[in-house]
Amino acid sequence: MGDLHWKTKITGVAPNSLLVRGYRLDELMGRASFGGLVCLLLKGELPSGNHGKMIEAVLVSCVDHGATPPSTLAARTAVSTGTPLNAAVAAGILAISRFHGGAIEDCMKILHETGALIKDGGASSVREAAEIIVKKYREQGKRLPGFGHRLHTDDPRTAKLFQLAESYQVGEMYISIAKALQEQLLARSGKKLPINVDGAIAAVLCELGFDPECANAFFMIARLPGLVAHILEERNCQQPMRRIDPVDHQYDGPEQRPLPEDL
Repeated sequence: MGDLHWKTKITGVAPNSLLVRGYRLDELMGRASFGGLVCLLLKGELPSGNHGKMIEAVLVSCVDHGATPPSTLAARTAVSTGTPLNAAVAAGILAISRFHGGAIEDCMKILHETGALIKDGGASSVREAAEIIVKKYREQGKRLPGFGHRLHTDDPRTAKLFQLAESYQVGEMYISIAKALQEQLLARSGKKLPINVDGAIAAVLCELGFDPECANAFFMIARLPGLVAHILEERNCQQPMRRIDPVDHQYDGPEQRPLPEDL
C-alpha cells in the first residue's frame, strides 16, 4: 500500500466479483428493484417491506414534467448545437439547483424543523407546531417550499404518493406535518397553497429516513430518462440551432390511454 491508499465502503470490485455494500451485484439482479438499489447505495442497507416500491413511486412521480422546465430547455438547447448526448444530459443536470428541484431539500428541512418542535416539547401537537412554523416564516417574509404550483391547483402526484405511503406503511408523522402546514397556510393567507409533488416527495423521504442532503439526488436520478427522451427528440425531429420558445409548443403524442392489464 502506498502513501495515497484510501478506503471506500460502497463498492468492492475484484476479479469475477462485484460487491455493493456487501451484497453480490449479480445476486441483486432480478431480485432487488432499482429503487431498492438507490436506497442501498445512499443509506447502506436494502429497504424493508414495501419501502423499495415507495422509492420507485417517488422516482416515477418526477420522471418528466414537459418541455418547459429549465433542465429540459437546457438539454434541448445544448443538443441543438450539436453536442453529444453526455454533454446535453450534463447541461440538463446542471440546471437542477436551488430553484429547480431544490424545493425538496428545503421542504425536508422545514418538516424536520416542525417535527423537532414536537419532539423537544416546543409544541404540544402537530397543528400547534405547524402554526408556529408558518407564523415564523410569514413574519420573515419567506415562502414555504413544497407548497403551491404554477400550473397544478391539485397535483395528482401528491395524492397518489400519500395514498401509496399509507398502503406501503412508510410512516405518517411527516406526511401529517405537511398536511398541517398546508392547513395553516390557508388559514393565515386565505390562499390555497396545496402540497405539490416536491412537498410530497419531501414528506415521503423524511418518513423513509433519508437525509435532506440526498433530496436533489432523487430529483436528478428521476429526471435523467426524461432528459434523454427530450434530447433524442430534439436531435431527431428538430432543426439544429433553432430558437427554442419555452412556452409556444404543443403536445402531439398519443392521447390518454389505459394502462396494460399486465403492468
